[in-house]
Amino acid sequence: MLKHIYGGIKAYAGAFGLISKLKLWRYFSIPITISLLTATAIGISAYGFSDNLGGLISKAWIWEWGKETFTTISSIISGILIIAVGLVLYKHIIMALSAPFMSPVSEKIEQHILGDKHEHRNSSFQQQLWRGIRINVRNLTMELLLTILILIVSFIPIIGWITSLLLFVVQAYYAGFGNMDYTLERHYKYNESLNFVRKHRGAAIGNGTVFMLFLLIPIIGVVLVLPLSVTAATVKTVELLNAEKSEISTNNL
Repeated sequence: MLKHIYGGIKAYAGAFGLISKLKLWRYFSIPITISLLTATAIGISAYGFSDNLGGLISKAWIWEWGKETFTTISSIISGILIIAVGLVLYKHIIMALSAPFMSPVSEKIEQHILGDKHEHRNSSFQQQLWRGIRINVRNLTMELLLTILILIVSFIPIIGWITSLLLFVVQAYYAGFGNMDYTLERHYKYNESLNFVRKHRGAAIGNGTVFMLFLLIPIIGVVLVLPLSVTAATVKTVELLNAEKSEISTNNL
């Protein structure tokens, strides 16, 4: 597993150079705009609603002493909570809405790697958008369910400390999942893609780990996260697809 996670991370090494070499930056203009608008909306929501949610939480403090302090702390916690939920929503929103723009980028990268052997896209803009929405709604649902379970586990003494790491791994996995599917949609149907990513979950976690770390970089992270993560995911996914095809060919001999 660790080897595959490292492989997913390592694929980022030449991503920036590959984008420039293939002149792909222009394809990212709309996805970057979607990313910036979504991040801005989440930031404004956190700022605007943190006081309201904090005020609601502060009502649990029935005493007069410390009321102001508790209200302030409640507002801060509310802002963090809104941002945390917003980050979960953010990645699925941008990956779903960017699908029709990322699939052509993925195809050009695959063509560069494989030449004429690459799989051509045979789906329309609407089909790519629908698949992106379907994949990310499914992933969002699974991620929220797992997050709730992990938060419940966090109350268990002794093992509760690992929950922060588990939450990060879950977020990274589904981020990498979405990035890999831009390539997989040319090769596999919906359910086949789910099975492929489960089989190569280490690569998804590796890709998503860098994706999540990018979001910690103000502004620049939001701008670069999609171009670099999608490029890295495509390179790694094409590598995995080739390995599987070679294995099948060998077994058929």
